[in-house]
Amino acid sequence: MKKRAEEAGATASADVTARKRLLQLPNVGPATAGDLLRLGITRKEELAGRDPDRLYDALCRIDGAPHDVCLRDVFAALVAFANGGPALPWWSFSAERKAREAAASKSAAKTADRRGRAQVRKKR
Repeated sequence: MKKRAEEAGATASADVTARKRLLQLPNVGPATAGDLLRLGITRKEELAGRDPDRLYDALCRIDGAPHDVCLRDVFAALVAFANGGPALPWWSFSAERKAREAAASKSAAKTADRRGRAQVRKKR
């Protein structure tokens, strides 16, 4: 029983240390630090080379609910910083995400239009 209590204390201490470390990163407040910990990320180096979209999708799966899409931009800022880039505000990454989403939406609309025309041709 004593060993379990010691292990739990060590784990709690490690979580506090990791949370403090994450809070030192740009764009990270208490909520984002908690998000990163739920993703298993405890230090800046663990963000290097990661895909912000995959981090966002994984967190949405873990929590069973969608998060504000701006959190994806926070992840993009953190990954860029971990990759050696400057500390930029998260909203610096919003325009790129929105442009990508618009392009994807346009592409999906074209695909749907093509499928619709193909369906019409089959009926004739």
